Amino acid sequence: MIRWRKGEVVRIRREWPGAVELDVTVPEGECRALAYPPLVGRPEPGDEVLLNTTALAMGLGTGGYAMVVAVPNRLPEDPQGPGHLVKARYTPLQATVQGADEQDSPYHARLREADSLDGMPVIVADLHSALAPILCGLYAARPGVRVAYVMQDGGALPVWFSMAAARLREEGWLAGVVTVGQSFGGDLEAVTVHTGLLAARHVLEAEVAVVTQGPGNLGTGTRWGFSGVAAGEAVNAAGVLRGLPVASLRVSEGDRRERHYGVSHHSLTAYGRVALSPAQVPVPELPGEFGVRVRDQAELLAVRHRLVPVPVDGLREALEASPVRLSTMGRSLEEDLPYFLAAASAGRLTASLLS
Repeated sequence: MIRWRKGEVVRIRREWPGAVELDVTVPEGECRALAYPPLVGRPEPGDEVLLNTTALAMGLGTGGYAMVVAVPNRLPEDPQGPGHLVKARYTPLQATVQGADEQDSPYHARLREADSLDGMPVIVADLHSALAPILCGLYAARPGVRVAYVMQDGGALPVWFSMAAARLREEGWLAGVVTVGQSFGGDLEAVTVHTGLLAARHVLEAEVAVVTQGPGNLGTGTRWGFSGVAAGEAVNAAGVLRGLPVASLRVSEGDRRERHYGVSHHSLTAYGRVALSPAQVPVPELPGEFGVRVRDQAELLAVRHRLVPVPVDGLREALEASPVRLSTMGRSLEEDLPYFLAAASAGRLTASLLS
């Protein structure tokens, strides 16, 4: 289950808020490693580190790092902050954080009886890579709108893994990040996606929330065995809290697997079978036979949801202005333009819903 190695830090490659990327020597040679200083302290060149090398050995794409579990000879000081929520529970690296919704939180009174999003649009997407293009479409049509990102726990648990989220926060494209469920490291922590959305609205004062899992989608090639099923539950949460769900389609022309070509079966299952609350589904007006395929596949969702055609003119230029590099499943903007246009169309539609 876990491959353990001891290593020595050779150099620091780069760092961003909450994470440090390292080169580390292990018995097999030199490898790339990742440490989260809020959990294990900040490793320095020459430090001995204890590593979990499982993902590296498996050759995983997004998460293909050796993970630093500890810096045994230089442990961080005991945390002094408040907090009673335990995340990554009952694992060796379980972490205690303060939840926005817990009793000792300064926001507890505000959230204790909160029960409505007051019609706030909630854009839901399957993959973390949809976050930036959604914002590109939204900000191109509505500059300055206040957006919160609510990160589910289907992918990476620490939001610190996401360079995109960190950069979008720095660029002012996100008013804040709320990590929910077992995920952690956001500006606010919450127990469920429901309290996460309420915190986005009533604490961060967001006008729009975007909900996705963290980096590192999990799929098994089966109808139900994929982490994006949670997108349907997020639509339900937005609906029951009297928000305005917008279900962003996962579309691909670059992925030739039949179940993902056009509208992914992940979207058709999550929105067609799991999402019981009606949502608005932006359908990008893509050209040619591929565009016809996408529109025909999306029709399967019309039983419960409202399909909204969205023109894509000008969206490529908006995507090219993204402050972060756009990539999905290893494919760039050029290699899978329809994926990014579909996500950006969700942002464009949402802009039209704001009063």
